[in-house]
Amino acid sequence: MTDTNPLRVVSVSLGSSSRDKVVTVTFLGREVIIERRGTDDDFAKAASLIRELDGQVDAIGLGGIDLYLVADGRKYVIRDALKLARAARTTPVVDGSGLKHTLERRTVEWLQERGVVNFAGKRVLLVSGVDRFGMAETLPALGARTLFGDLIFALGIPIPITTLRGLRMVARLLLPIICRLPFSMIYPTGKKQEETVSKYDRYFNDADIIAGDFHFIRRYMPARLDGTVIITNTTTERDLALLRERGVRLLVSTTPEFDGRSFGTNVMEGVIIALAGKRPEEMTPEDYQRTLEELGWEPRVVRFDHERQIPR
Repeated sequence: MTDTNPLRVVSVSLGSSSRDKVVTVTFLGREVIIERRGTDDDFAKAASLIRELDGQVDAIGLGGIDLYLVADGRKYVIRDALKLARAARTTPVVDGSGLKHTLERRTVEWLQERGVVNFAGKRVLLVSGVDRFGMAETLPALGARTLFGDLIFALGIPIPITTLRGLRMVARLLLPIICRLPFSMIYPTGKKQEETVSKYDRYFNDADIIAGDFHFIRRYMPARLDGTVIITNTTTERDLALLRERGVRLLVSTTPEFDGRSFGTNVMEGVIIALAGKRPEEMTPEDYQRTLEELGWEPRVVRFDHERQIPR
């Protein structure tokens, strides 16, 4: 007998509660309730909420924080995120890292194949490569002149990384240390996600394409981004209005749009886990790829210069 009860996936985020959203979507004939709940940088509140949801929902996403950073075949665990994940004893907890490697690599390839973005010779600023290593590997492979901003945006060290080899070296040397730091020291959480500090304008201004985590992009983007292409993850209607105002030409969201906004990869990974009925550790990259193909997911592409969404 087929289960007709809707699946429920909840993202518990350290980010601002002003970005909260609930939607109901049908995937592969199954109704899924997707919810994002921000805790405004309150770790205790986030842990309490995860404990409350444990056993009551089909998957829990960790938003505004990574549980794992995967770089060059190595997996690094962020200590603060592990504390949150352990608050759930029954329900699978995901952070999006399992899906990022597949989805974001495929997004860049899809854009090239469809002629939406030609990466050859383009100057790309990837604000953080270690949390998007699939994208970090694919961009240079397609001929992009890629600058990795990991030291700049996460640690405030104004040293650009200009080669994939350099990114791998930084990951091996620094990630074991970084993963032990309080997460708020390396990533904008809570109200910082709503504030913009134009601190690294020259790196943005030198780029044709800006890619990576939207909270890093929003936190540090300059007053003008005329003609720029942005490839990112979670965006709301308010974010789109901001990018339009600043002159962005094209926005690509790696996750699909539901009711006017895209959700984070942690939510989408939670959806896939819930549909598959598997634990995260049982999933392979091939499982994710196969499910993405079954779902027919494609990047969301918005042209601000034409004020319309590209037909799929």
